[in-house]
Amino acid sequence: MRTTLLVLTAGLAVFPLAAGAVDDKPPQLQPVPEIAPPPGVQDPDLEPKVTISRRGDDKVEEYRLHGRLYMIKVTPRHGKPYYLVDQRGDGLMRRYDDLSPNLVVPMWMIKEF
Repeated sequence: MRTTLLVLTAGLAVFPLAAGAVDDKPPQLQPVPEIAPPPGVQDPDLEPKVTISRRGDDKVEEYRLHGRLYMIKVTPRHGKPYYLVDQRGDGLMRRYDDLSPNLVVPMWMIKEF
């Protein structure tokens, strides 16, 4: 009885391999269509605008959000770049030599009353 069961099990295990060997055609794959993002996700006003200009030998990058300047990165021709950041939204820029952990990141107004 065990021998018969072993032969049947071995025959069933080999059968799918033999059936797969007959069909050598690769499956026809279709490209996945692009999924459109939900409405309102790609709002261009949510992304900061960066203006790059030259003042003398210095490269100046101005970062704006909703038309308000919140950070300036100045890269001199010789030396390390430094940042001018408006932390409080009052228009006064404070200088930083790097974006260290004690730097307060820009904050955006979510809702005004």
